[in-house]
Amino acid sequence: MPFRNSKSLKLELSEYGSYLGRDAGCFELRNKNGKVKRYPHFEKEIGECVLVSGSYVSVDALIDLALWNIDTYIMTKHNRVVAFLKNLEDDSHVKTRVSQYQALDNGKGITIAKQIVKAKIEGQNRILRKYDLKAIDRYIGDVKSRRSLLSIESRHARLYFSQIFKLFPENIRPEKRTGYKAYDGINNVFNFGYYVLKCRIHKALLKAKLEPYLGFLHSLQHGKPSLVCDLQDVYRYLIDDYLIERGKKLRKKDFVVVTDFMMKLKMGKRIHLCKFETDSLADGLNGVFNREVEIPRIRHGKKQTLDTLINEEALLLAKFLRQEKKEWIPRLPQL
Repeated sequence: MPFRNSKSLKLELSEYGSYLGRDAGCFELRNKNGKVKRYPHFEKEIGECVLVSGSYVSVDALIDLALWNIDTYIMTKHNRVVAFLKNLEDDSHVKTRVSQYQALDNGKGITIAKQIVKAKIEGQNRILRKYDLKAIDRYIGDVKSRRSLLSIESRHARLYFSQIFKLFPENIRPEKRTGYKAYDGINNVFNFGYYVLKCRIHKALLKAKLEPYLGFLHSLQHGKPSLVCDLQDVYRYLIDDYLIERGKKLRKKDFVVVTDFMMKLKMGKRIHLCKFETDSLADGLNGVFNREVEIPRIRHGKKQTLDTLINEEALLLAKFLRQEKKEWIPRLPQL
């Protein structure tokens, strides 16, 4: 399915059975019903291509996507990016990546980390004020280490979740926030929501030529996309807002108990939403990213979708790292 904006065309093969091929100097997009559309290479309209599980693509089309430097993402049905197609002759990422590594030592890294923590606390406070709860002091002061910032962020998060969890029905309300491998249903609902956000953030960072595994707030660990975790913190409050409203309608019967690996070679019981509710939640969360926010686009327009905003914010962060911007302050949408 093609999506057009004023800058470029986006090809998204999200329907099962859709096919992308090449034919005489153009891309050929065929849907599952056999309807064909052609997009000439020389028009240079296509800026992005998304290949979703269940669709098909020819090797010739993949070659042309790479040669024409079209950002191409291979994704699951739940929008998880599993691969990114790159032209081996494309060196547009080098300056950005070098600047990103240098930021760890030149002071920009801690500046970025501070902005992330400030934005996260401000977002949490917007949630607390919306539901007439006690806002949190967001003063950070002259903090100069990642460890101190993480300590402040962790303390604020505990205060925040201890309040918002009271908004959920008492019989499904968790005692505290638990992330990875949570046992209770509501924490797993939040974990699922953050996973959907994480996928969008990861894609935006790749588009901006940033290294997703080199962050400034979260620790650098094998297999941990720390910059994804960093930028994810900026927008968690928007997911929280949706989940709070959705969670008020949840009942015990909407959850099921499953047996899963809790740690290596050890099984345990976990509570998840049933399949129908999980699918419905995924659709609702994806709809959040398609909503318009009252934040002007970089070049034109007074509004944009949340998904576009996230892409823009990653690009602005890259510009700050390359010294093309004097500062980077995340733009936060209103609730």
